[in-house]
Amino acid sequence: MTYSPKSDFLNVMQARGFVADCTDYQGFDEALLAGVVPGYIGFDATAKSLHVGSLIQIMMLRWLQKTGHQPITLMGGGTTKVGDPSFRADERPLLTPDQIDDNIAGIKQVFAAYIDYDTEAPNKALMLNNAEWLDGLNYLEFLRDIGRHFSVNRMLSFESVKSRLDREQSLSFLEFNYMILQAYDFLELNRRYGCLVQFGGSDQWGNIVNGIDLTRRVLDHEIYGLTSHLLTTSDGKKMGKTADGAVWLNADMKSPYDFWQFWRNTTDADVGRFLKLYTELPVEECDRLGALGGSEINAAKIILANEVTTLLHGAEAAATAETTAREVFEKGGVGDDLPKFDLTGLNFLQGETIDAPEPGLYCAANTIFVEAKLASSGKDAKRLIAENGALIDGEPVSKDFPFVNVERLRDFTKVSAGKKRHALVKLSQPA
Repeated sequence: MTYSPKSDFLNVMQARGFVADCTDYQGFDEALLAGVVPGYIGFDATAKSLHVGSLIQIMMLRWLQKTGHQPITLMGGGTTKVGDPSFRADERPLLTPDQIDDNIAGIKQVFAAYIDYDTEAPNKALMLNNAEWLDGLNYLEFLRDIGRHFSVNRMLSFESVKSRLDREQSLSFLEFNYMILQAYDFLELNRRYGCLVQFGGSDQWGNIVNGIDLTRRVLDHEIYGLTSHLLTTSDGKKMGKTADGAVWLNADMKSPYDFWQFWRNTTDADVGRFLKLYTELPVEECDRLGALGGSEINAAKIILANEVTTLLHGAEAAATAETTAREVFEKGGVGDDLPKFDLTGLNFLQGETIDAPEPGLYCAANTIFVEAKLASSGKDAKRLIAENGALIDGEPVSKDFPFVNVERLRDFTKVSAGKKRHALVKLSQPA
């Protein structure tokens, strides 16, 4: 970004490293200086929670409101019925209306932590659902009034579509319509709510440009698009994905402790960048903390984990997570805030049938680690055991005898996958 912005919002976006591209820096900057600018991001309801990969977009909306403008969170109640094909190898599974509604209810929980929907100020945030205008569309009228503005030749040239076709992977007509529907969202938001800008990841550039072009053609209104970088960690991994799955934002899908621990485990090279993107600490402080070396960088990671967890789950949850981490790692304790799991799917074996060192009932250790979500499958758990990474109360599960006496599981017991992932498990089925 070579443009020198005058507005507070664009200054923040530039200084903190959000911006990948903008359709018109100067025009958007002038609009921000002229008055309250409504801006939106769309979130399709493909799961019951968003994950960390969406957090950069949520932070953009938060900064938009903090600098005096109006964020709009658009739930994709309509577009989720089609599914965004952008850079996917195959078609998304189709969800029922009830599944979509359930997912929207789950996703909405997160936004109130970042964005103010209750203020009486002119920049009060709006929560909308594109089913409001998409569900009632008349197909023939839509084709005549909207479809005529789209060139198939141009749509085929977008990288998100071209990459799929170049790999000779099927792109259904249903999916091909997605970019038209997203463009129509922008048109309707501008017509109904005066929305002037759409934000999104850089993979949404083509869809955003389509919406701008459509709105100019139909309403002759000037609107804008601003994209953020698609983040990967310094070791090349996609942001928000870990060995044990997505880092969900909803507490019932990823505990505040595990969420805190994800940020505490940030690689050294990412600390400064993540502090700028995911916290509100001054840029100079982010740079200072990110430049620390040796053991000092660990203190910066704890600050990062505390700041990000406080924004999402509150200061008390962040403090409890830090306390638990210190108990677990520094003092060898159990940690009351570790995620807890009731073991319900164990199969029991008599000790004599497996040459156990003492009589009693036993269960296969790998099933415990799967139920505690420390392994994605029995095969993954067996690999963990073979590598001495599966621990119960700090002791590795024996590779030669990978079974556990169920008496050990009558009360909560700490199980660990390596040094960084822990849980508490307790037998809740009759044995």
